[in-house]
Amino acid sequence: MEEKAETINLPIIDLTALDRRSTAASIRQACIETGFFYIVNHGVEKHLLETLFDESRKFFELPGEYKMKLSRKENRGYSAMYAEKLDTTLDIKGDPKDTFYVGPIDGENCNLNQWPSEELLPTWRPTVETYHQKLLSAAKSLLRLIALALNLEDEMFFIRAKDSPVPFLRLLHYPGGSSCSREEVLGASAHSDYGAITLLASDGVPGLQVCREKDCHPRVWEDVHHIEGAFIVNIGDLMERWTNGLFRSTLHRVNPKGKERYSAAFFCDPHADIVVECLESCCNESNPPRFRPIRAGDYFQERFRLTYGD
Repeated sequence: MEEKAETINLPIIDLTALDRRSTAASIRQACIETGFFYIVNHGVEKHLLETLFDESRKFFELPGEYKMKLSRKENRGYSAMYAEKLDTTLDIKGDPKDTFYVGPIDGENCNLNQWPSEELLPTWRPTVETYHQKLLSAAKSLLRLIALALNLEDEMFFIRAKDSPVPFLRLLHYPGGSSCSREEVLGASAHSDYGAITLLASDGVPGLQVCREKDCHPRVWEDVHHIEGAFIVNIGDLMERWTNGLFRSTLHRVNPKGKERYSAAFFCDPHADIVVECLESCCNESNPPRFRPIRAGDYFQERFRLTYGD
């Protein structure tokens, strides 16, 4: 039996604060210390978030044979229970959750998205598209602040780069019904996110935990509490590489203790063709680049291969 986790105290960042330099400094400190923080005043209305979770619940309650008709292709669509294993070191068949991915809804490759039947779920697609647009706007505001936090000359660095950021919305359902006190039955096993930043909303059921020191054994896990009206933001692997390890891509997992749980993760990632290499503001002679340059698409391809086995 695991010891009861302590609760981590994360800063709350107001995206509409007038003193943007001060806000950027707070983001920088949070990204250095934990790689996690909350954001408020993000422009997503409470009613829209509630509607999104209602629509998500309706989809995941559909019969399995229907959901499998929308099986994941090109990283869009449905993934069934145990299809994904985030912690590839564990000897398990997969994580007990099912998910649905929606990629960019405008521009390049938006036609690759899969959508449930309008006959079955008439308001599903418009709800998801509205939420997608709102989150992308919030993420772009946040990425401009992150550029300030990194002392970049171009505040639009993460936005202006070719077709970036690339947004993916991932709806998640943890069915619950069994104790999740052991690692092998975690809702989502320990992992770091792959891209630049993630904005996470949940239905309020607890379960998210972080491990600040990924190389320590045994790992120490801390609970991240739900704050009504706030999104949880975390840094991904490619942002860690961009910043030469200054910003943390922190290990996290979902441990919902047998309770059904819904969440929505919004990933903002660099375009596949972008080569991610150490930013000039994050290295010098005494602190040379730690990671080799890598094409973002190659990094994603390898991570998905390990996670899904394809």
